[in-house]
Amino acid sequence: MPENTSELRPTHPLAIAPVVAPAASVDGFAKQFLQNLNFDQGVTLSTSDVNDQYLALAYTVRDYLMARWFDDRAQQKTQQAKTVCYLSAEYLLGRQLDNNLLAARLTDIATEALAQCGIDIDDLRQVEIEPGLGNGGLGRLAACFIDSLATMSVPTIGYGIRYEYGIFRQAFADGQQIEQPDAWLRMGSPWDFAHPEAAQTISFAGTTETYDDDGVERTRWVPEWNVLAVPYNMMVPGYHNGRVNTLRLWRAVATNAFDLHTFNSGDYVQSVRAQTFAENISKVLYPEDSTPQGKELRLQQQYFFVAASIADFIENVLPGDFDLEQLPERVIFQLNDTHPVIGVPELMRVLVDEKKLEWDAAWAITQKCFAYTCHTLLPEALEVWSVDLLGRLLPRHLEIIYRINDEFLLEVRERFGDDEMLIRNMSIIGEHPYRSVRMAYLATVAGSKVNGVAELHSQLLRDNVLKDFAAMWPDKFTNVTNGVTPRRFLRLANPDLSALITEALGAGWTVDLERLRGLEALADDADFRERFAAVKVSNKRRLSRVLEARGEDALDDGHMLDVMIKRLHEYKRQTLKVLHIVSTYEGIVSGRLDIADVQARTFLFGAKAAPGYGMAKRIIHLINAVGEVVSADERVQGKLKVLYPANYNVTLAESIIPAADLSEQISLAGKEASGTGNMKLALNGALTIGTDDGANVEIRKLVGDDNFFLFGMSEPEVEALWAEGYRPADFYQGDERLRSAIDLIAAGAFSGGDRTVFEPLVSNLLYEDRFMALADFSSYLDAQDRVDAAYADQDGWVRAAILNVARSGYFSSDRAMRDYLERIWHATPVS
Repeated sequence: MPENTSELRPTHPLAIAPVVAPAASVDGFAKQFLQNLNFDQGVTLSTSDVNDQYLALAYTVRDYLMARWFDDRAQQKTQQAKTVCYLSAEYLLGRQLDNNLLAARLTDIATEALAQCGIDIDDLRQVEIEPGLGNGGLGRLAACFIDSLATMSVPTIGYGIRYEYGIFRQAFADGQQIEQPDAWLRMGSPWDFAHPEAAQTISFAGTTETYDDDGVERTRWVPEWNVLAVPYNMMVPGYHNGRVNTLRLWRAVATNAFDLHTFNSGDYVQSVRAQTFAENISKVLYPEDSTPQGKELRLQQQYFFVAASIADFIENVLPGDFDLEQLPERVIFQLNDTHPVIGVPELMRVLVDEKKLEWDAAWAITQKCFAYTCHTLLPEALEVWSVDLLGRLLPRHLEIIYRINDEFLLEVRERFGDDEMLIRNMSIIGEHPYRSVRMAYLATVAGSKVNGVAELHSQLLRDNVLKDFAAMWPDKFTNVTNGVTPRRFLRLANPDLSALITEALGAGWTVDLERLRGLEALADDADFRERFAAVKVSNKRRLSRVLEARGEDALDDGHMLDVMIKRLHEYKRQTLKVLHIVSTYEGIVSGRLDIADVQARTFLFGAKAAPGYGMAKRIIHLINAVGEVVSADERVQGKLKVLYPANYNVTLAESIIPAADLSEQISLAGKEASGTGNMKLALNGALTIGTDDGANVEIRKLVGDDNFFLFGMSEPEVEALWAEGYRPADFYQGDERLRSAIDLIAAGAFSGGDRTVFEPLVSNLLYEDRFMALADFSSYLDAQDRVDAAYADQDGWVRAAILNVARSGYFSSDRAMRDYLERIWHATPVS
C-alpha cells in the first residue's frame, strides 16, 4: 500500500473514500495523541517535554476537525452556495486549544485521555502562545464574526495575513512602554498548515501598456517585480454543529529566493536579498508608517493579501466554467475597514484586463460583490494613499481608480448639478494637503452597502462623515451593531457563571443569547444573588492567581475592581480615568476627603500604545507613575491600588473581564464607533460607567438607566462647545478638584519632583485637550460618587449586575451576523 494516500490514483478506493476522524472516545483520543507525540514530535511519552505534549494535543484536536473541514469544502464546491469572504488585515484570535475542544465537544474526552497518560491538561494550556495577529477591537471583532458564521453554518472564508511577528509584546521599563517582538511562531504553530501548491503570484510596480485585442483596445500591466503569497489554512469550527470554515492567511515568499551564482561568488547577503525583501511584506503587523518606506510597506501588505484572496476565490473556489456575470450570486467580499479597499480596483483589473469583460459589465459586478464596514469617526483614521505612491506601486490600479472617479463625478453632476465645492468634497481623489486617493470614499462608491457598527455611529456616518454620499444613496447606508461571541467571552472565560446560567436556563443560551432574559426573574431571588456574588469573588481570586503568576500584585480582598481595558488612545480618555485616581488620592492625603468614606478600589488598566504615538505612551507612563506612588503611600493603604499588567491581550482579558465590577467606557461622545469591550464586560456582570457614545447608547437602553452610570456631554453638546470655542483652562480654573489633580501632576509628585517629565501631557490638557477630558471631569466625578453609593449596597449592586447579564443577549456576534446576512450579504446558512 502506498504510504501517502494523496498520491493515489483518483480511482483507488482510498483516494475516493471520505476522510474519517479518529474515534471520539477517551481511548481513541489517547491513541491518536500518542501517535502524534511519536510520529509528529519524534519523542516518546517518557522523553517528551510539555511543549511536545502541547503540540501533540493540538495536532490531535486538529485531526478531529480535519475530516469535517474536508467535508465542508467538498459540500461548498458541490452546493455552490453564496460565500462570505471576510477581508481583514487583523484577526485577534486568542488561544485556540480550549475554543476548538469546546466547539468539537472534546473537552472532557481530552482531559480524561491525557490524565490516563499522566498529563494534566491545565499544564498544556499554559504552553499555548496567543497569535497576536491584531491590534485591538477590529481584529477581535473579525475573530468573533468568523466564529459566529461557522456556528451558524454560513460558508465563509476569512482572508488576512500570516504575520511572522504580530502586535508587539509590551513591557515596562521605569513605567514606560517598551516594545518587544511578538515571536508567536517560535515554538511552532500547530493550528495552521501551509498549501504552497496554491500560492498566488502577486505583482507590483512597473508600467501599463495598451494593445489591440481583435479590434478592442485593452490595457495590460507589465509589473516590475512580484512575490508569492503562500496560503496557510486555519480551521474555524462551529459550536457543536460539525461545521468547519476556513481562515486563510497569506505569507509572502520570494519567487526567486536564492541566487546560487551570487552566493558562490562570496556575496552571501546579496544572494538572499530577494527573499528578505519579499518576506518583509508579511513580517510585522502594522509596520511603523511615519516614514515613506513604512507607508509603502503598509500599502504592499494591503494589496498583497486582497489580490491573493480575490485570485484564490476565483481560481480555487469557483468551478472552472463559472460565468463571472453570476459572481455576485456566489460571493460577497466584506471590507473590514479601509485596509482591504484596494481590492475594488483589483477585482476590476481581473475582470477587465484578465477576463476580458467590458468595463460597464465589470463595474456592475464589482458594485454587487463588495460591502464596506466603517469602524471610525476620526478623520485621521480614514485611510488615504498618495497618488504618487499608488501610481508607483500599483500603476494599473491608479488608472482604474481615476476612471471610477470620473464616472462617479459624472453621476454627481447629473444628480446635484455643477456644484464644484460638492464635487471636490465627494471626489475619490483628494487635492489637499497632497493629491491622494480617499479609500473610504472609494469603498462607499463601490460598495453595495456601507454600515456603521452602532446606532449612534451609523447615524453620525450618515449625518457627518459621509453625509454627501448618504444624500446621494440613502438606501446604501445601514447599521449593524457589533457583537461578541458568547462561546469565548462567557462560556470559556467565565466557566463558573456559565455553569450557573446553564443550571438556571438550560444549555441553549450558548447559541441563543437572548435566552439570558430568563435571568431577570432570578435577580430578585436572594439565593441566586448570593451564588452570583460568589462567582464574582471566585473570579477575582482566579485573576489574582493569574496576576501573581505574571509577577504582578494580586487584588486586595473587598476592593471594587474598576477596569479600563482597551487600546491606548487619547479619544478613549485614559487621561480622564487617571485624573479621577489622582483626584481621589489628592483628596485623601490633603484631608479634603475622609478616608473612611472612600470606597476601596483597585484600578486595573490594560492597553498598548502604538509605537509611534508619543502622547499615548506618555499617558501609559503617567498611569504607571501614579500607580507606583499610590502603592507606596501608607496614607492610602487598603483604599487605593493601581495595577497595569503589561502586554494586555485576549488571554489576559479572559481573566480580567469575569472579575470586573465596574467597566470604564468613557470616550468623548461622538468619537467611539462602537466598542466591544463594553459588551463583554456587561455580559459578565460588570456595571458600566460611560458616556452616550458608541454602543454604550444601546447598552444603557437595554440594561436600564438604573443599572448604568451615565455622565458627560452628549454628541450635540460636544459639537456646540467646539463651535463656541472650547477653552480647557477655564474648566481647570473653575473646578478645585480638577485644579488640585493637575497641579499635583505638574509639580512632579509622580515623577520624583521633576516637573518636566509630564509637562507635555499637562500642557496638552490645559491648552488643547482635543477630547475634552477637562470638560467632562466634573460630571465624571459625580458619576463616580454614584458608583460608590451603589457599591455600598452590595445586594442592590449584585441585582444590577444580574440584570446587566440578563439584558446583554442582544450583543451576541450571532445576532450581528444575522443582521449582516439579512441587510447586507443576502446569504443563507447551508446545512
